[in-house]
Amino acid sequence: MNKLWAPWRRAYILGKKTKGCFVCALKRSKRDRANGVLARTPHSIAVLNQYPYNNGHVMVVPKRHVRLLSDLSDEESLDLLRLANQVMERIRQRMNAQGFNWGINFGQTGGAGLPGHIHLHIVPRWKGDTNFMPVTADTKVISESLASAYRTLAFSARSGRSKKP
Repeated sequence: MNKLWAPWRRAYILGKKTKGCFVCALKRSKRDRANGVLARTPHSIAVLNQYPYNNGHVMVVPKRHVRLLSDLSDEESLDLLRLANQVMERIRQRMNAQGFNWGINFGQTGGAGLPGHIHLHIVPRWKGDTNFMPVTADTKVISESLASAYRTLAFSARSGRSKKP
């Protein structure tokens, strides 16, 4: 039997569940550090993925609750892509990422865990970042805590400067 010790998941399993859209709850919250919100712009939010595929996995989300990119105004679309590019550059500079995967899942059958509120995933990649674990144990090792990733990546989207810890 394979076992992977992941005590941080207990908080999710036993914790209070957000009713409705967690992105809309983030939009209203002022607790950026606790929620992993890295940056805000007039129309978008960058937030650490709480269940990352890789270190530094970030979601960039429009503040307006829409299900398709085509539902965004041109201004909102540009804001979303500008913030995504800022996040990617921040990850490249601070975490030395060598490549990236970007993805947007549309609808539940498209793989979206949050089908009603679009979000863009930015997953940093490094040469050799895959190892035997996914192949032999069907397990992905995430080697950095969310708190550490937050300290590394949080910034003011307007100035590009780091947030105070």
